[in-house]
This record gives sequence, structure tokens and C-alpha cells, in this order.
Amino acid sequence: MKPKVCILDYGSGNVRSVSNLITHLGYEGVVSNQPDDITQATHLILPGVGAFGAAMEKIRERLPLELLEQEVLTHRKPFLGICVGMQVLADTGYEFGEHTGLGWIPGEVRELDTQGGVLPHIGWNDITLRKPCPLSEGLGEVRDFYFVHSYAFTPQSEDCVMATTEYGIKFPAMIQRNNLFGVQFHPEKSQKAGQRLLLNFLGL
Repeated sequence: MKPKVCILDYGSGNVRSVSNLITHLGYEGVVSNQPDDITQATHLILPGVGAFGAAMEKIRERLPLELLEQEVLTHRKPFLGICVGMQVLADTGYEFGEHTGLGWIPGEVRELDTQGGVLPHIGWNDITLRKPCPLSEGLGEVRDFYFVHSYAFTPQSEDCVMATTEYGIKFPAMIQRNNLFGVQFHPEKSQKAGQRLLLNFLGL
């Protein structure tokens, strides 16, 4: 039986592009914040564009967080956070003030130190794999992904960092904690590498 994907709908601008790629890959996906769709899904994706605080405000308003935590943290459904969807997994974000995140992966989100480079960090960049990760299977030498962000997530534990990239300084590009995965880049904009990564996620 093929996976059934719920792309969590809290008003983020890139949910449709993620949904279109899931469909293109031949899988069933629904964009929803409804409890039935969340419980029936085999895989959950939290896309994200914009600022940490605004994203968390919408998440609290529109998503059934208690149910979502049960499905992800208790039932251990595979979960993928994309860009800001990865950042909100942190305890705290410091974009336009201090904001409380979901706290599912201990750590914090701060402005990217570009060492004098411009922000935001926009465009294609290679990732460097630090340790084996289910999402990186089969990527080979094609590890070029599309980034759009000004802030970066630093997990409390280095063990969570699966891959890094460099823009001014090195920062986490891919993280994992048990069934929780996060990517700072946009797989839905990253052509073959992004498709491979999403196929790996859907194969979990």
C-alpha cells in the first residue's frame, strides 16, 4: 500500500508546490489541517516560508497540536519539516523578537552569520553529508539544493545534524531525531535531488 501524505495546512505559501511534487512522484497527498486527515496519514510534512514567529502563531491557531504531537511523538509517524517548517521544531527562534517553537528537537534559531555576505541566502548550494541518513540514500554526487532563508537552526545536540552547507559559516542543512526530519532547503524547488530526497522520505 502506498503512503498517504498529509501536507499540513496552516497558511504557508509553499504547500501547493510540495503537494504538486508529491503527486508528480505518484503518491497520494492531501493539503489539510483536519484531524481525520492527520490520523489517516502515514507521513506528515510541514512546509514553511516566512518568519519564525508568524509561522508559530498560525500553527497554534490552525493545527490541532495535541493530536499532531500524539501522531508524531507517540505514534512515531515519519515527519518532515521544510525550511521554516524545520526551524519551528526548535525550542526558540530569535527572528523579530524571541518566540517559542514546538520544542520537538532542542535547539534555537538565530540569524545566519554570513561573514559579510548578503541576506537572505538565496540560491543553489551543495550539502555535505556528515553521517548516514535515510533521506540522503541514493543522492550520490547530486547534492545541490535550493535555499531561501536568513536564519538557521542549531540543534542542542550535534548528533541531530545529518548534513551541513556553507554560506559565510557552516550551518545545519539536514537534521534528524528519531522519526523527525528537517531540511533547511526546499526539496520542491531542487529538481532531481529534491525528488530523490522526498522519495526517500516516502519510503520510510
